[in-house]
Amino acid sequence: MSPDSKPAEPDGSLVRASDADRDRVVEALAGASAEGRLTLEEYSERSDAALVARTVGDLASLTADLPASSLPAVPSGDDAAVPEEITAVLGNESRKGPWVVPPRMNVRSVLGDCHLEMHKAIIGQHVTTIDATVRFGSVTIFVPDGIDVRMSGRAVLGAKSSELRGAPQPGAPVIVVRCNVFCGAVTVRRPDWLMRRREERLAAKENLREQRAAAKEK
Repeated sequence: MSPDSKPAEPDGSLVRASDADRDRVVEALAGASAEGRLTLEEYSERSDAALVARTVGDLASLTADLPASSLPAVPSGDDAAVPEEITAVLGNESRKGPWVVPPRMNVRSVLGDCHLEMHKAIIGQHVTTIDATVRFGSVTIFVPDGIDVRMSGRAVLGAKSSELRGAPQPGAPVIVVRCNVFCGAVTVRRPDWLMRRREERLAAKENLREQRAAAKEK
């Protein structure tokens, strides 16, 4: 090889896929399912394959028969999502009410407890990715039925589980939960009746407060 020669660059299809690449393909597949281009079974099979794809070529094969217009644009610069950090160490951390869910979150629980209540949250993106790391703690994610939840990763001397009922609705938001658990648990579940009762009481108090304020203005 001469001094001026350069090593050959790898074929673009052999380039390793990033998490953002996988999320974009899952979003495209969900959109295709909502438009009737894919059946729910096809969407489920392809999205599962997208989440474990190793290369850009592997991802491209999953959308090869879909129109190019259905594929989301690749973000760059400031448009790339920066993960939000949520950490509970020897304590509790929670997100509840109408909070804005970022596209990506790194959730870490060490001898602590993290609660993410997403059933009342504002979710602007189609795909939300949560990287959950647990060491002697727990992460619990509350979502309504019909949401498409995809769990992957490992649990050593612990557990990762989804307690949702029924199949996801076509075109529903996708929540990707990647677990790294040791002596702990990551659980996705529906809101329990105590949580719903608490929300009903808060809504009733807020409604009463607004009625009193309106009466004073009159």
